[in-house]
Amino acid sequence: MKVSIVIPCYNEKATIEKIVEAMRAAPIQSKEIIIVDDGSRDGTQTIRNAISNTVDQVIYQPVNRGKGAALRSGFAAATGDIILVQDASSTAPKITLRFLSHSSPGKQTRFSARVLWAGDRTGSFFSGTWLAIGF
Repeated sequence: MKVSIVIPCYNEKATIEKIVEAMRAAPIQSKEIIIVDDGSRDGTQTIRNAISNTVDQVIYQPVNRGKGAALRSGFAAATGDIILVQDASSTAPKITLRFLSHSSPGKQTRFSARVLWAGDRTGSFFSGTWLAIGF
């Protein structure tokens, strides 16, 4: 079973590299990582270009069209049996990866997890949403 990990991003220079590292380290035997940059203007492009050899595909949308359009582009490029969406602005989806180990090939699986917390890092508020859809 192959997992396509789609990472939509917009102005995520502070987090995109760490998210890609976490996804590469995920305990999934067969996976592809697809970054969809939705017109970032903050330097994400420089980091994205530097890590492009560590992912399977980078899609660059020169004009910001919104997260939905970025996801549709990533889904169209995905070749996996399961598609996992990982927001570039949140932490690694340990919860989602645990759920993946319970999904069955040939059965439709849908789940999502939302984790909200106030972090130690300068009192910032972090939010992450993860969704996986198996076909």
